[in-house]
Amino acid sequence: MSGQTIIEKILSSHASKRLYANDVGICKVDFCFSQDGTTSLVLNGVSQLKAPLKSPQNYAMFIDHSSPSPNVGVSRVHSQMRAFARKYKNLIFDVGCGISHQLVVEEGFAYPGALILGADSHTSTAGALGAAAFGMGSTDLAVTLTTGKNWFKVPATYKIIVRGKLPSGVFSKDVILSIIHKLGAAGATYKAVEFEGKVLDKLSIDALFTITNMTIEFGAKCGLIAPDARTFSYLSRIGVKKYKAALADKNCKYERVIEFDVSKLPPYVAKPHTVDNGAPVEEVEGTKINQAFLGTCTNGRVQDLEIAARILKGRKVHPDVKFFVAPASQRVLLQALEKGIIKIILEAGGLILPPGCGACVGTHQGVPADGEVVISTANRNFKGRMGNPLSFIYLASPATVAASAIKGVITDPRKYIYKVKAES
Repeated sequence: MSGQTIIEKILSSHASKRLYANDVGICKVDFCFSQDGTTSLVLNGVSQLKAPLKSPQNYAMFIDHSSPSPNVGVSRVHSQMRAFARKYKNLIFDVGCGISHQLVVEEGFAYPGALILGADSHTSTAGALGAAAFGMGSTDLAVTLTTGKNWFKVPATYKIIVRGKLPSGVFSKDVILSIIHKLGAAGATYKAVEFEGKVLDKLSIDALFTITNMTIEFGAKCGLIAPDARTFSYLSRIGVKKYKAALADKNCKYERVIEFDVSKLPPYVAKPHTVDNGAPVEEVEGTKINQAFLGTCTNGRVQDLEIAARILKGRKVHPDVKFFVAPASQRVLLQALEKGIIKIILEAGGLILPPGCGACVGTHQGVPADGEVVISTANRNFKGRMGNPLSFIYLASPATVAASAIKGVITDPRKYIYKVKAES
């Protein structure tokens, strides 16, 4: 009997039968969630099915995309979500709690071997803890809420091995942006991607979340990193004790194995208007910017803010630049306050937004003007992503964003990197 990949093992355990790539199984789901941009359709689906929630305690709603509400229409959605939670006793995380993907891992809903569904494409973030985390349509999620199950076609698996030694001033965001550039936006369509390698072994859990968060940007169904001592330590700190880790068998079958050596990787950016339109920072250095944004489910964690603060300390944001910072959760904000990070950002001329998605989705905070250029730590730079199709978005690491905010042009962060420690 041939071995199994991580995704094959997790789906098999939830289907109670052995599954391999391209098999179809009906699987029990451990946890589901939706956010204020997708929940209305979820609730409509539940209403149409005319069935009660199977396990309300395993469903959470997050008010994060338009938080606080920017208009009456969104306020109605938020009110609908609160009323539903009061009626069905499911979980709700209201304005200011933070981004769904950050809270899913912070609150212990994600753990090794778990099967998680979210009505948001970046649900794959939780894969850094060895969970199978799939983004799914709202109506499909409604089916799961009323049955506790869903059907899955098991994805084939790509293994990506990241070799070498990460250079100073280069971070996990640079690694994943370079991988997406080289593989293309459809490079792993409907595949599970297992990441491994000595480079990843030395990164923090925060940095690994950045990798799995952006797996969807080259077409993958989910991204996974095998749990290890870092994972178990993280779970212990947040009080998660019960889980069964799934590890790939040595004789499992990968559809493709791809190796990347990052020993000479420079800081990387994604140029407008696609995530796979990547380039070393030198190619765009000197491009004038009007706005810098640090945050999102990709890079809004404590370590990300700390990396930026070490560059910003004792310096000022360029007078022509608006610099917005959105912590990924209230817990991140409190920890950043305790560490003095928020003080550094404010003294440099940054503006702290409420915990949540902030300027990323373009519904209210930080919408750029026509022709303005933004450098952001977000995961997408499509036309109109931040609310204006006539603006231009570059994606980069927290270090590159902070350095660029100071200079007023896209800047190689290695000029300031003597103040920045490696992600560890």
